[in-house]
Amino acid sequence: MSRPYTLQGRVALITGAGRRLGRAFALGIAECGADVIIHYGRSGVAAAETAAAAQALGVRSVTLQADLAQPEQVRSLLPRAAQALAEVDLLVNSASLFEPLDAMDTTLDTWQRHLDVNLTAPFALSQSFAGRLGESPGAIVNLLDWRALRPGPDHFPYTVSKAALAAMTRAMAVAFAPNIRVNGLALGAILPPADGGDAEKALQGVPVARWGTVEEAVQALLFLLAGPSYITGTILHLDGGRHLT
Repeated sequence: MSRPYTLQGRVALITGAGRRLGRAFALGIAECGADVIIHYGRSGVAAAETAAAAQALGVRSVTLQADLAQPEQVRSLLPRAAQALAEVDLLVNSASLFEPLDAMDTTLDTWQRHLDVNLTAPFALSQSFAGRLGESPGAIVNLLDWRALRPGPDHFPYTVSKAALAAMTRAMAVAFAPNIRVNGLALGAILPPADGGDAEKALQGVPVARWGTVEEAVQALLFLLAGPSYITGTILHLDGGRHLT
């Protein structure tokens, strides 16, 4: 597919890139000419397939496994990426934990697990990313959710962790300026829930009254990575207006 942006000469790390949206993000970035590092947790076969698809587009691609709930494994990702391919200058924090828990069902263990994967891992990766880049230019995109700006009772630990990630996105945009831009992409109903949740319920309250497409999500991500370089600290909603209702 022909893309309106170029990322030639760039190297991107995409977490959770073996499957679903992470895979689509990795291949969209590869279509723009960037080399891509495919992080995965347990989906090794799917990650290898994603890397092979990226290589077929004419870019370099490798896979790296890490459990994002383990701080030492998170800290090792960027050094391993540099050793396996090259220094990363684009970071997409896409991986997340999404469990259908309300406030009373949430235990301290499930609470901590969501914070570890959805907030602490993006923090540690972003901090390491900024430290390794120094004064070189770079970009970070954190994957959010419309719930982060309009929290409700469902998916309680997920929503809280994403709300904190939204705040961190804005704070890091200031902290890492001017050479590193940090933005967020808040998604709505793009893919049917992986946890088997009610797909029809996902459209309730969506003004546009349809599912978003994976391609629309990829286009939005590429805009934040390769579009106007004067954009930082922005949270772009791709949710059909759901955050308004």
